[in-house]
Amino acid sequence: MEQNSLEERILARVLEADYQPVKPRVIAHQLGIPQGEIVAVRRAVKGLVRAGKLSYGRNHLVRPPGDASQKTASPRTGHEYVGVFRRTKAGHGFVRVLSQESPSMEIHVTAARALDAASGDTVEVRLRNRRGFRGTMPSGEIVRIVERAAYRFVGTYQETGGLSFVRIDGNAFPDPILVGDATAKNAQVNDKVLVEVVKFPTHLREGEGTILEVLGPRGKQGVDTLSVIYEFNLPQEFPEDVIAEAHVRAEEFEEQVPPGREDLTGRTVITIDPKDARDFDDAISLERTGPDHWLLGVHIADVSHFVRPGTALDREARQRATSVYLPDQVIPMLPETISNHLASLQPDKVRLTRSLFLEFTPEGSFVSAEPRFTAIKNCRRFSYEEVDHFLADREKWEAKLTPAVHKLLSDMHELAMILRKRRMERGALEMEMPEVKVELDRKGRVSGARAVQHTESHQIIEEFMLAANEGVARTLFDAKYPLLRRVHPSPEPRKLRQLTEFVKELGLDVHNLQDRFELQKLLRFVLGQPEQPAVHYAVLRSLQRAVYGPEEEGHFALAIDCYCHFTSPIRRYPDLVIHRLLEALMRGKRPDLQGQNLEELGVHCSEREQRAESAERQLTKLKLLHYFSGKIGSEMEGVITGVEPYGFFVQGLELPVEGLVSIASLHDDRYRFERKSHQLVGFRRGNSFRLGDRVRVAVAEVDLDRRVLDFKLVGRSGKQASKSFKGKSRKQRQPKKPTRRRKR
Repeated sequence: MEQNSLEERILARVLEADYQPVKPRVIAHQLGIPQGEIVAVRRAVKGLVRAGKLSYGRNHLVRPPGDASQKTASPRTGHEYVGVFRRTKAGHGFVRVLSQESPSMEIHVTAARALDAASGDTVEVRLRNRRGFRGTMPSGEIVRIVERAAYRFVGTYQETGGLSFVRIDGNAFPDPILVGDATAKNAQVNDKVLVEVVKFPTHLREGEGTILEVLGPRGKQGVDTLSVIYEFNLPQEFPEDVIAEAHVRAEEFEEQVPPGREDLTGRTVITIDPKDARDFDDAISLERTGPDHWLLGVHIADVSHFVRPGTALDREARQRATSVYLPDQVIPMLPETISNHLASLQPDKVRLTRSLFLEFTPEGSFVSAEPRFTAIKNCRRFSYEEVDHFLADREKWEAKLTPAVHKLLSDMHELAMILRKRRMERGALEMEMPEVKVELDRKGRVSGARAVQHTESHQIIEEFMLAANEGVARTLFDAKYPLLRRVHPSPEPRKLRQLTEFVKELGLDVHNLQDRFELQKLLRFVLGQPEQPAVHYAVLRSLQRAVYGPEEEGHFALAIDCYCHFTSPIRRYPDLVIHRLLEALMRGKRPDLQGQNLEELGVHCSEREQRAESAERQLTKLKLLHYFSGKIGSEMEGVITGVEPYGFFVQGLELPVEGLVSIASLHDDRYRFERKSHQLVGFRRGNSFRLGDRVRVAVAEVDLDRRVLDFKLVGRSGKQASKSFKGKSRKQRQPKKPTRRRKR
């Protein structure tokens, strides 16, 4: 399709009177453009934005130029909006509007007025009543399905009255989907199956589908993992030509320093990773040079030596774009012959690396960055736990380590804390988002779960990886080379104003969170306080998502204006692309990207990353539900992390698992939802539940198929106190050290 013609069609659609701001992919659907050409639509939209003919709104919604209205429209009966539908298990649902005009509005839709929409679908909804649902939010009806979220689903096969049907996992559909003759796939009752829906259900018509694959008996070990793999269409076995090529690379490799490589095998180099890590792609060296300057060596596995452009290995790595880390297995981007052997920086093995030497002043000020082709030999592999023990009692470790390694660890900690302090001073943001580690027994069954603690040992590696990523990005940028960046756009002022109002409703005295330093101060202040989960989640929701792309935008959260990913080429394809660009620069050549468009590649890698994260979260949740299914009635302390018209969500304090306390289960009062203050308010004086409140709950019900955990309120642990953090000095309130961001 001609670019000019495409731009004209997009411009004409956006300027139509009935247009509601939506994302480029929805515009493509509205114009009847095939799925394979969505990247061209995104590119055309960006061109129109640069030309001033269009503009971007919140969440990259496409708007007419100059459409900068800051008002939230009053819902008008008969007015139509585009939004994302979310169905409850009762059948009715809510549409979250995707409009710049009404960025926080939700519209209630009864089951009878939801057409055949499934959870996650982008829909067009028409308002019917300004105060329809419990008198607190507008109600409407879905008039059109703009875009389906999915056609393939995982569910449980059932038979009744001579009919075969599948109950789909989650809340996508309130009722089962009829399937044809299941004998062709030999499905048995209670088998988990993959279904393609051919006719979506309505309140008057049953849905219909066909079984594509039988995954195994419900509840059988490993079937839950397989269900998530199929649900998210994750890759499984590597093609034969990819495996064959990996074996060829293994046969060619000799464990020695090849010509053209700087021999660093005699240098003190170590790795620090999780104790259960399987691949090791970054190592560290550190020494003093010049007038007390630091010379930090960040040594990254040279994956590009084994994975050359245009090969079968490269084709598959690009398609996967990232490794997927599930609770009970890893789906690697590269075959294990490479990821766990040839390119893994194992102790006492000669390995090929791409090293970046970064020079800093004693105060941590950046001086220079120099990339080199190297070979190293890892002296010692440390786990994070070992380094924490070392930092707690260094003298005890003198007998366990060589003097060189002992000094290296001490110096690493000193420099990392200097760099961390400088990064905080320039306004970097860190949110403590709880991560859950599901513990499995030898048979792969859930034996427990715990919250992952990120400590100073994590911060050491984090600071060095951030420094290396920034150093490489600046090196390529200064040389005017194309760059696939890690972009984290600045949040929209509208969202930060809304965040400011929300935080004020929590009783915290803030003025303007559009100032990153006040935002940083707020995040630090609430650490360890009842408001912490609510505030940190709210801040995260106000920020845009970090993505890959060539745009010259910085990384807002890190407070870095030029940033890329360089340090994990074993598990991220964008890092491999950066290695190739850096190699071209080091050899004095112009980069050969084999026809790869960096914008298109960035979109692809971002989507693959988001898919991997969603799959990881979903399977972790499913494993936790299995764990709590045997703990009905057990009690825990928690904090309210979300309030909706139908109830509030509570997250455990010791174990960050989240469940719903339904408004229907609250029998002490009648509650109404107040959106502005994010709380449920009863008619009795002082009877309310809001974000940040501490409560005590008991596990009431676990629905593995619906993937829902329901809590029952046991008691209240007290309201959060209204307070101001502006007058607090560091001596009055010392926050615990912020934790690292998971994606660096």
